[in-house]
Amino acid sequence: MQLLNTLYITTPETYLRLDNDTLRVELASETRLRVPLHHLTAVVCFGHINLSAPLMHRLADEGIALVLLNDNGRFKARLEGAVSGNVLLRQAQFQRAADSVFSLDMARACVAGKIKNTRQVLQRGAREAKSEDEAKSLTRLAEDLAASLRALPEVTNLDSLRGVEGGAARQYFSGLNLLLRPDQREAFFMDGRSRRPPRDRFNALLSFLYAMWMNDCRSALEAAGLDPQVGFLHALRPGRAALALDLMEEFRPWADRLALTLINRGQLSADDFAMRDGGGVSLEPDARKVVVVAYQERKKEEINHGLLAQTVPLGLVPLVQARLLARALRDEGAAYVPFVAK
Repeated sequence: MQLLNTLYITTPETYLRLDNDTLRVELASETRLRVPLHHLTAVVCFGHINLSAPLMHRLADEGIALVLLNDNGRFKARLEGAVSGNVLLRQAQFQRAADSVFSLDMARACVAGKIKNTRQVLQRGAREAKSEDEAKSLTRLAEDLAASLRALPEVTNLDSLRGVEGGAARQYFSGLNLLLRPDQREAFFMDGRSRRPPRDRFNALLSFLYAMWMNDCRSALEAAGLDPQVGFLHALRPGRAALALDLMEEFRPWADRLALTLINRGQLSADDFAMRDGGGVSLEPDARKVVVVAYQERKKEEINHGLLAQTVPLGLVPLVQARLLARALRDEGAAYVPFVAK
């Protein structure tokens, strides 16, 4: 099962070493965990984690990705072995990326998937709202997102498309505070999306969750034989996994929903966040563990995939979508259909 095969290391000063065919996790010279290497496809390290050189070599040999993120989940580096996958598929990907019409259609699909899923978050919030005024506000924002969706077919270039996406995102984030429990709103108030660094607790939690979704989307694309650097919606830049960011757009609302659940159920409190010099906010180490466990549990949930007409674990949906994306790149008659929650 390609679901729980990513090892997340969140505790500072943890030491990872190779022990025969096993990855050993040590803290303060005590062994805390052993994981057989054949169970892993990726190891993700948050913050200051120590690794032995033999382990890094073995991970590369086994095709197990090593991902280094900072405390907030921002990408720093990725170690992986020789490039695998279908070179003809990647060639088709590069040719499609140079086709302005195809690129716009693909980017439009990414944005449509994101807006549809964010709209469902607001609609669900409106149904569950305790206040009639708040329900009306959320419904109005959901209608604004519907207007953004209707505008997508008329968009004629990427800059205009990004403008529609940005406007829809601002509308959506302006309503997320209303989805918080009233007694949590002061501590977790969010004044729009902020990052690098996050400026409030809600944004810090979102950044952490987005980092994990990003890693899963990138791994899914690589498993499908695609180059995660060459995308359609996000501009190409050295070091940016543009296609992984494209694929991730439709999954961002799933991160938002989990963030709201963790806050509203009291699994995270204001004390679980550290206020840094310069105004940045980050999760405390113990809180990171809570989020990682919740994320892994959420990935087990069975989700109805409309295009497949069957249920699949949420954690496998990026793999499904990566393969659908590969099909769209190979077959001129197969449009990419983003995953939309039911």
